[in-house]
Amino acid sequence: MSKLNFKGSVMLNPAPVVLVTSKNKEGKLNVFTVAWISTVCTKEPIIAMGIRPERLSYDYIKESEECVINLPTKNMVKTVDYCGVRSGRKEDKIKNLGLKLNEGVKVNTPSLDQAPFALECKLKSITPLGTHDLFLLEVLNVKVDEHLLDDKGKICFNEADLICYSHGEYFEINSKPLGSFGYSVKKKTKIKKN
Repeated sequence: MSKLNFKGSVMLNPAPVVLVTSKNKEGKLNVFTVAWISTVCTKEPIIAMGIRPERLSYDYIKESEECVINLPTKNMVKTVDYCGVRSGRKEDKIKNLGLKLNEGVKVNTPSLDQAPFALECKLKSITPLGTHDLFLLEVLNVKVDEHLLDDKGKICFNEADLICYSHGEYFEINSKPLGSFGYSVKKKTKIKKN
């Protein structure tokens, strides 16, 4: 199959899309949308997030050294888009959207009650890169909606109706797994015939 070549760009798609809540030292809250985000380490649990320096949340997270990463559902897609195009410098998005907050456990920043998962994070470092700066965030606590746990305590992400972002559009994540980690090399058990 022939391929076309494009100049170097960030064409890593799809990407998770999240709503990040942050709070400055005066107690002012903000929420904004981020799609440049990824897990980068398991122990300690570290997430990398790219933020433009002109964003209000950049200042809030830098100042408070914490934030909460909220994983939105398909029912929250309008909120996700709104929080990505409206500035917290001009309006209180949390109030205007009627978002309910849930008090932090390990941080002073609240999470969004509507989001089924909330990762409470502490800022480890900021590295200037260009249009965005790289924030490394240590996950201190994870809140999970109780109804997403099965009877054995396993988290059922496939039941959460999470969404992703791909080249300017939002998509729901299909809830049917294509396989599980290691399935391609898993040994098959032989059935003995009597």
